[in-house]
Amino acid sequence: MGIFSRLTDIINSNLNALLDHAEDPEKMIRMMIQEMEDTLVEVRSAAAKTIADQKDAERKIRRLAEAEAEWQRKAELALSKDREDLARGALMEKAKLTEITAQIEDDLTHLRDALGHHEADVIKLEAKLREAKAKKATIDARHKTAQNTLRVKRTLYDNRIEDAFTRFDKVDARLDRLEGEADALELGRGAGRTLEDEFASLETEDAIEAELDALKAKLKPAQKAEK
Repeated sequence: MGIFSRLTDIINSNLNALLDHAEDPEKMIRMMIQEMEDTLVEVRSAAAKTIADQKDAERKIRRLAEAEAEWQRKAELALSKDREDLARGALMEKAKLTEITAQIEDDLTHLRDALGHHEADVIKLEAKLREAKAKKATIDARHKTAQNTLRVKRTLYDNRIEDAFTRFDKVDARLDRLEGEADALELGRGAGRTLEDEFASLETEDAIEAELDALKAKLKPAQKAEK
């Protein structure tokens, strides 16, 4: 397929319609972008050659104009010397150059028209390329969102997750039983103490306090001696 046939197809294409009928829209949009970028390079290359040809034509026209002016000068010189034959010959050479100049100017007109078409094609193609890249960004974002959503749902509905929570429940139940057993051992401890037990407890506390005071008194002289 030639560059201009591809260019026409791209410019006239409806991206949404193409993507709707594609089996793999992501792959399709990547291929389209690559095709547009390749075509854009070729169009710019063709435009660059047209510009070079245009400059070459303009340069030739300037040189021909100088040559025509020179033959005109020679014709006038020949007439001033009564050499009509030489003047006629100079004018004939000038006429040949004028004809060549007209042909080149006609070519230059076509080159300028072609360059205008190239510029218009580049503008249209760049617009299509921007549209395709924007569409690709949208597709990429939707694909990423869909993948994340699918991953989350797979995680939520994964039987391993359910099994883990079931095991957590079993551990909680076991801990509840252990805590219940510990609490059960404390039941009735305070309520079962007799009056005698209460006095015995007080006497034990008094004995401990007395022993503690005696130990403090014993340690004081030693602490003073150290100071």
